[in-house]
Amino acid sequence: MLFDASLPPVSLTKIPAIASAAEELGFAALWSAETTHDPFLPGPLVFDRTARLQFGTAIAVAFARSPATLAYTAWDLAQASGGRFILGLGTQVKAHIERRFGIDWPASVVGKLREQVNSIRAFWRAWQTGEKLNFRGDYYKLTLMSPFFNPGPIDHPEIPIHIAGVNTGLARLAGEVADGFVVHPLHSRRYIKEVILPAIEEGLTASGRQRQDINVSATAFVVRSPEEARFVRDQIAFYASTPSYRRVMSLHGWEDTAVRLSALASKARWDEMPGMIDTDMLGTFALVGEAGKLAEDLIQRYTGIVDRLSIYSPFIPGERDPFWRELLRVFSK
Repeated sequence: MLFDASLPPVSLTKIPAIASAAEELGFAALWSAETTHDPFLPGPLVFDRTARLQFGTAIAVAFARSPATLAYTAWDLAQASGGRFILGLGTQVKAHIERRFGIDWPASVVGKLREQVNSIRAFWRAWQTGEKLNFRGDYYKLTLMSPFFNPGPIDHPEIPIHIAGVNTGLARLAGEVADGFVVHPLHSRRYIKEVILPAIEEGLTASGRQRQDINVSATAFVVRSPEEARFVRDQIAFYASTPSYRRVMSLHGWEDTAVRLSALASKARWDEMPGMIDTDMLGTFALVGEAGKLAEDLIQRYTGIVDRLSIYSPFIPGERDPFWRELLRVFSK
């Protein structure tokens, strides 16, 4: 199991130092989220300061971008990195696509994301092999690639595409067309085993592939102190209030709590929500334990169900370096 790190939401000026420290400590990859900053821009800074470290987006909002834009950006980053870039895509939720990005929500989320992944690869094949660009679907018709706009072949054209999701539709799609699936932080071991992995397997079977053909990665909530417990309860409450994430709660018999959380969120009563995450919920969605046993407990919880793991805490050099070193020491055994 590979152990990865997440970038904090910081200025680009701080990225080189973070990347250097992450590689020195031994992380396998550094992931960039699309929250308060563009997720792609750290890439060149990471690659300039490292020789081994992978870098990926976890995630970039797919529906906020055209397949062409994504294809060009990933192509450049793959070339600059010598093949160390991973394109991680997520759909976001309807409210953000419509009201934050000003784009229409698709009639079929799975259908549009499938077309995005396949059309991105159509661009890459056209650039690498000279194949005519001719992608036609319900959402995209892409048939024009003149030499002036063709960047041409690169040394590492096999760029991994990972897609993120919570429910079975996107997990099945990942098994069908993607190189990786990013499990949402709101999960339990049971949810991954009983819901996510069977859906991925359905997609793999449909596409004639095997489990080893796809990487499954997860980000774990961990609690080692009362302060961390308060923070994680807040995050769980926030995510669980999203109606499209309700299936995670329902699997464990907590659908009524999820409905109440949604009602509170709709009224912006955020301060009341963390108190609804009781001890059982906290222990189900987070690893609660002693700092000294954290790595072993993480390995026990996630072995056999995921291929890559990170924790829901960004890597900041100089903060908790002994903690990170111990985690990486155990994971490297």
